[in-house]
Amino acid sequence: MQQSIKYKPLFYLIMTWYQTITLLEILFGVLFVGLYIGYLWRVKRVSAFFRQRPHGIWVKFILRHLYLLLIIIAILGPSFGAMKKEIKTIGKDIYIAVDLSASMNATDVQPSRLEKSKQEIEGLISRFNSDRIGLLVFGDEAYIQSPLTYDEDALQLFTRTLHTQLLPATGTNYEPVLQLALDKFGQLGNSPAAEQKARILVLISDGEDFGDNVEQLAEQLRDENIRVFTLGVGTTEGGRIPEGKKFKRDDDGNTILTKLQPDPLEKLADLTNGRYFEMNDRISEVSQLVSAINNIEGELRESKTIDVTANKYIYPLAIALVLILLDALLTIKLIRI
Repeated sequence: MQQSIKYKPLFYLIMTWYQTITLLEILFGVLFVGLYIGYLWRVKRVSAFFRQRPHGIWVKFILRHLYLLLIIIAILGPSFGAMKKEIKTIGKDIYIAVDLSASMNATDVQPSRLEKSKQEIEGLISRFNSDRIGLLVFGDEAYIQSPLTYDEDALQLFTRTLHTQLLPATGTNYEPVLQLALDKFGQLGNSPAAEQKARILVLISDGEDFGDNVEQLAEQLRDENIRVFTLGVGTTEGGRIPEGKKFKRDDDGNTILTKLQPDPLEKLADLTNGRYFEMNDRISEVSQLVSAINNIEGELRESKTIDVTANKYIYPLAIALVLILLDALLTIKLIRI
């Protein structure tokens, strides 16, 4: 694809520059012109008094106007000498999967595990602006909240609407979300080129038991060159789960204490050549997560060749400086006795 950059006519640039001049600059300009005209008139009168012709003053007059014009041209930035430049856009396909089980309402991470995750997801979206990002939600089942898109505003809106009531009140199961990610990434293409694309799943959860089917799915993801980066949310000390004005209890009436279980998240990341990170009130490894994903070579999204011209302001400016130096060194005698 080719795209040409068209430069505005010189007259238009001069008018644009002129409109930016402040009233104070105009007043100083008028004052300078007035004083300079007065100077020329005085030189003419003195020369007339001595009956001599002030030809020398016009040399200075022309010289000064010439380097003033050159300085204005340099400020406008003349451009010439067209050349070709290739611009490449590199990006990745990233699905962010968010655990919406009831345990994500735990308050061991303020204001809650889920709310903290939503804040970090909004930051992630803004830091991957050249990548396509999709949003998955899961508990015991998994669904697509947003397909892969470049629309950051839509992704931010979908993220803000996340809450645990979107899914049935069940536990956490990684099998549905891994299968969904495998299916969706698989729909992007089965060609050899498609297999080389950077495809990433960021899974945010407080942990759950690791089953045999999950390990098999993780191996399939690895074979398809899909990496899983896991982000554990919560503390190992645990926290209570709000339920109305009270806290959730088990069948025996005891308050449930949910704790972060990092082991299954670490295992899932290792099986898919990804990495495990953690987030709570004490530590946040989200920046390391972003760096790790950015270090993965992305897919060439688009290549453009554009016509550009270099700014050659240095040439008129250099000539103007030489003329200014000549003006300072040149001495003209107006009156010869």
